[in-house]
Amino acid sequence: MKFRLNHTSANPGALQVMMKLEGFIKTSGLNANLYELIKIRASQINGCAYCMDMHTRDSRNMGETEQRIYLLSAWREAPIYTDKERAVLELTEAVTRISEQGVPQELYERVRAHVDEEEFVTIIMAINTINAWNRIAISTGMFPEKE
Repeated sequence: MKFRLNHTSANPGALQVMMKLEGFIKTSGLNANLYELIKIRASQINGCAYCMDMHTRDSRNMGETEQRIYLLSAWREAPIYTDKERAVLELTEAVTRISEQGVPQELYERVRAHVDEEEFVTIIMAINTINAWNRIAISTGMFPEKE
């Protein structure tokens, strides 16, 4: 991938809007580790190397185990995630791939068994936010720095 442009300097107002979304989620009470799992899983689906690199690092820095990060793309086969995490990861996949089958009622009900209406909306906003970041990063040619 070739770097195309710096979106932060090209349109600072757009960045401010995205940062407001991030701020909303960070102050919403949503578990920060769960938010990182959402970010990583959506970024895996979207193929966003920049965001995968950033959020796997952030997740490790927050105390997440390497095993849980490495197995995230195969979470259905890995019994190391809680029932709530599993429901939210499935919702993350459904919302990220919304055109394929929407969000089935049974999935909505599985997630709602773990969260109230307010947290459900926050999770949807979290999924939408990382999907927007993925699309910005991919469209502008952002890529991880070499170590």
